[in-house]
Amino acid sequence: MARLNPYLNFSDNARAALEFYHSVFGGELTTSTFAEFGAAEDPADAEKIMHGQLEGDGGILLMAADTPSSLEFPGTNSNISVSLSGGPEDDATLRGYWDKLSGSGTVTEPLAVAPWGDAFGMCVDGFGIRWLFNISGNQPT
Repeated sequence: MARLNPYLNFSDNARAALEFYHSVFGGELTTSTFAEFGAAEDPADAEKIMHGQLEGDGGILLMAADTPSSLEFPGTNSNISVSLSGGPEDDATLRGYWDKLSGSGTVTEPLAVAPWGDAFGMCVDGFGIRWLFNISGNQPT
């Protein structure tokens, strides 16, 4: 079965970002450096993350890497947002994720009941990654 999952790029803080996401989503985190793959052309890249993977609780899969010095870092403020969604049965879990992610950065749209009846919110975490949340079937609280 094919899987579609986010792969986040960082300048030089992928390890810190992945450890933070591990604290948010739980699960199993694995990381490999450029040195471990024999791919550190620049000695400054040796301990940077070439590939990191977080298999979080509840089926969340998130991957990330540092950009090697030979490539231009594309920046985190791109046209991509990571979306988390679920139904009323996921409300507590999603709100817990919201609290941790938004608490590390900036809320751009508070998590509140939207005109379509779902709870919706947007934030940018402390690593510059944009997140969208949608909790379907919520009632105003």
